[in-house]
Amino acid sequence: MQASKEEIARLEGVTKVYRMGDNQITALEKTDVVFRKGELCLIIGPSGSGKTTLLSLLGCVIYPSEGRLYVAGQDIGSLGSRELARLRLHTIGFVFQNFNLIAPLNALDNVMMPLQLQGIKASEARRRAMQALELVGMTDRKANLPGQLSGGQQQRVAIARALVTDPSLVLCDEPTASLDARSIGTVMKELRALSSQGKAVCVVTHDPRLIEYADRVLRVDEGRVTEETNLNQNFFH
Repeated sequence: MQASKEEIARLEGVTKVYRMGDNQITALEKTDVVFRKGELCLIIGPSGSGKTTLLSLLGCVIYPSEGRLYVAGQDIGSLGSRELARLRLHTIGFVFQNFNLIAPLNALDNVMMPLQLQGIKASEARRRAMQALELVGMTDRKANLPGQLSGGQQQRVAIARALVTDPSLVLCDEPTASLDARSIGTVMKELRALSSQGKAVCVVTHDPRLIEYADRVLRVDEGRVTEETNLNQNFFH
């Protein structure tokens, strides 16, 4: 069955401007773009180009300076901090470059954490966390601490943690930057599988090897967002 292409996020004339004293820095120029379920979208660009700003807006971590941002049908500009926190917890999964696992907790407890924040009872949280670990092939490592896992294994646990709340939108900030070539392939296949199951997956990267996994590629350069139509590695150079 073909994955749904239902819209999950929309930017309409969105800009992001930071003011530092008398100076003004435009991190994102006026942008109109739609993100849909069932797609893996790469967001590429050099350091400081605005790609992390775009990801932070999608993650409801920051507000637009101008324009309208809708996530899961909600106008982000109309939501207070508590409502934003609830939206992030229930709708968005985050995967980070440095994994951000909690060192004293084993893999299972790390994956259970978002469910505990939702107030899910322990037995149900454990069941769902085990399901998430099974999806990424890490049930045999459930009792391991992060320091006992390889980089690729830690990232797979981090993906399980992002998935355990069944988010519609999965945001990944350089998720393969700390990984070796073999682990990159494993992690990207996991993310690709998520998009084929109907989730919207957005991956910030500067790595041209990830193009083969993408349905769409957005380039961000000096705050301007454009969609690439020629999906080959040459446009990275």
